Amino acid sequence: MSPDELVYLGILAASIPIGFLFRYLSPPVKQRAALLVGLSITIATCQIHTLHSLMTVLGTWVIIKSNWQMAPALSLGWSFLYLFFFRMVTWFNLPAPTPFANAIQLLLTLKMVSIANEVKSFHEEKKKEVSSFSKSPVIGGLSQEPSLYDIVAYSYCYVGIMTGPFFRFQTYMDWLRQPRPLSLPGQEPCLQRLKLVPVYAGLFLAVNSVYPLSYVRTEEFLEHNYFFRLFYMILVFFVFRMRFYAAWCGAEAGCISAGLGCYPQGALSKPGGGPTVNYSLDPDVPAVYDFKTIQNIDCYNTDFCVKVRHGMRYWNMTVQWWLHHYIYPNSPFKAYTLRAGWTMFISAYWHGLHAGYYLSFLTIPLCIAAESAMESSVRAKLGPRGQNIFDWVHWFLKMRAYDYMCMGFVLLKASDTINYWSSIYFIIHVIAVGCILLGRVTKGEKREGKRVEKEEKVEGEKVEGDKVEKRKEDVREKTE
Repeated sequence: MSPDELVYLGILAASIPIGFLFRYLSPPVKQRAALLVGLSITIATCQIHTLHSLMTVLGTWVIIKSNWQMAPALSLGWSFLYLFFFRMVTWFNLPAPTPFANAIQLLLTLKMVSIANEVKSFHEEKKKEVSSFSKSPVIGGLSQEPSLYDIVAYSYCYVGIMTGPFFRFQTYMDWLRQPRPLSLPGQEPCLQRLKLVPVYAGLFLAVNSVYPLSYVRTEEFLEHNYFFRLFYMILVFFVFRMRFYAAWCGAEAGCISAGLGCYPQGALSKPGGGPTVNYSLDPDVPAVYDFKTIQNIDCYNTDFCVKVRHGMRYWNMTVQWWLHHYIYPNSPFKAYTLRAGWTMFISAYWHGLHAGYYLSFLTIPLCIAAESAMESSVRAKLGPRGQNIFDWVHWFLKMRAYDYMCMGFVLLKASDTINYWSSIYFIIHVIAVGCILLGRVTKGEKREGKRVEKEEKVEGEKVEGDKVEKRKEDVREKTE
């Protein structure tokens, strides 16, 4: 492991016992302590680069105070433009930010856009309350506009400050105001989330040591046969998954130990968003809680869901919620595939400026279009057994598609990504385009079949009509 990864590991490991201590603190003390710990981590790991995150926070606060109606769009523009400057600071002869500063900046960008949207919703609901003289039924809305101190405290809250998960400002405020935090579940769900972390970490270290990513960039790699080169991407994505499974499960455990994102099951919470229905606990029934609000990874469904589009739902789940609520609805396009492409483009930009991100993320809409074409033209015509076989083949290709796209995500450079993809003859792109064409041809045959069937039906009706007329004529002749 690299020194940076050891620092990440140390912060994750320390956040778990610290979280249990925070359950003993009152709301004001908890807010100050979480800010102090988070700010200390930021300054210790980012040093002078802490100013980047501070500028982002202050800029968002000015936007919210100046024009809350336009705050969502303006905060998105401000945060993303500053993210561009942050990544290009060396052009201005400024020192390059540390990887820790980059991690904090990424999550802070999500938080600032989210809080601007929450403030706008708060003011809109207040206006509705004034006009209707009744309390708004909005779910998970703010009770008051956050102050500068609240925004800064939320931004630098130590929980998930570098690794995530993303959580809304309202989730943060609910955490501060928990009436009986010591009575909430903690130890058992925390251990449940951590039980497979040693397995993930061990597999990551073992496979990565034998099949390192750097080997793909060597001339020797290209001398191997096609199937070895193809199989290598499966190993790379496996290492990639194990690394993030371990990190995100550890990050979730840090949230669980502190009680962040703990809501009754009846609230039907969503990862990132929090409760989706108004809820109230029944005093006569034992309360059952969950931590779905801060769930960032579903390891089982990531590996075993069938479709490419579903795979995204179970990976980096809180960020997917953010994209779905703040980017996808505001896409300049109406068609689903184009909207998905726009969302993936924004996701790629959020991750960084490396061409590999864009090559990978923009392959996803192509894969989605391919699977949609095959589902409507092939799967829909099959029986139960045929559909079961189709789904297994679909799952296999879904995993290979993610293996393929992962190479761009980890190789980063356009040249390295294209070199690898070309070494396996762009197989996933070829299969995806082939599936789309097959779907269109099959649909064309289906339309042609319907046209012929319709013509035959018309012809049949005409023949039947002629027979009826002939019978009528025969009857007339006999009558005469």
